Amino acid sequence: MSMNITDIVRTVTPIIDALERLNVPYHIGGSVASSVFGQARPTQDVDIVADLHPSQVRPFVALLENDYYIVEASIRDAISRRSSFNLISNETFMKVDIFVLKTRAFDQDALHHVIQQPLQQGGRAFPMASPENTIVNKLEWYQMGGGVSSRQWNDILGILRTQASVLDWAYLDQWTATLGLRDLLERALVEAGIKQP
Repeated sequence: MSMNITDIVRTVTPIIDALERLNVPYHIGGSVASSVFGQARPTQDVDIVADLHPSQVRPFVALLENDYYIVEASIRDAISRRSSFNLISNETFMKVDIFVLKTRAFDQDALHHVIQQPLQQGGRAFPMASPENTIVNKLEWYQMGGGVSSRQWNDILGILRTQASVLDWAYLDQWTATLGLRDLLERALVEAGIKQP
């Protein structure tokens, strides 16, 4: 993987330690997950989905405020809107976007459909969004962005090509159909040169 892995690990480890200390369910997604399961590419930020609740905000901030730019009001706003907030590492200057877990069935299911995966050989394993969920998420981002993001599209193709033999196709079919992404998935399969089993 050609990402700046050392910086990513240094950036996310204290955040993950804080989430785990507070018993907050979470997983890493976005371009980090697609690079792990597909084609690696450089990234300047890390996406984490977390089921963070208002009562956990103050201790979460207290654990991280010495080492990150972190704004408590932004976190509380993100929780109330089920949106996202970010932290910036004072050491690596890397940004971490934390997406508050949404209530819809797909997002709830995805949090329990994770794979423990190290970011570097022999390193600590982190819960990562599964290849299937990463594909669905990126298809959704691609669709919401008007179908013009070559980065999202190439991430999708990279996972399909790398993971085709082990993907849970029934799971992919279920959620792409439910979320109205089936046509996009079929287009990606054609472009990736993959016949769905």
